[in-house]
Amino acid sequence: MLCPVCNKEMLKQDFGGVVVDLCTNGCKGIWFDWMELCKLDEQNEGLANAMKEALNSPRVNDENRGKINCPHCRLPMHTHKYESAKEVNVDECYNCGGFFIDSGELRIIRDNFMGEEDRDAYRKKLLDSLPDYKAGQSDIEKQKLRTEAISRFTKFLRLSYYIKGR
Repeated sequence: MLCPVCNKEMLKQDFGGVVVDLCTNGCKGIWFDWMELCKLDEQNEGLANAMKEALNSPRVNDENRGKINCPHCRLPMHTHKYESAKEVNVDECYNCGGFFIDSGELRIIRDNFMGEEDRDAYRKKLLDSLPDYKAGQSDIEKQKLRTEAISRFTKFLRLSYYIKGR
């Protein structure tokens, strides 16, 4: 498989029970097939020598490189913050579920790994910063109040209101 950034051959490496594709002779980027990254994103996961080398690689990230294509599907990948470590942008293929991370970013993901409570707080912070989200939440609350008022107002129109025991 060719690296989506530098087009050099990626080699399979065992990261301690998870075999990933590593651009050893090029940019040192790492390709994770579907569900592989989540098996290695915490501090205590993966122990092999290849993993140690990847964790010691310096961070190299050219933010001006533009979109890259999935090495499997050849479709454009989507860049976004990694869910469990808000400090790192990852490239994800929405078709096959693979991830590409640049050199040195696995260490940053592991160093900044967020637990469930941290993720919830971060997600809330992001959503609250969106003006449309706040307006939508307000509209939902207004709709709930309106629905409750209509229900109370129309309860006498229901047959069950007049029949005791129902």
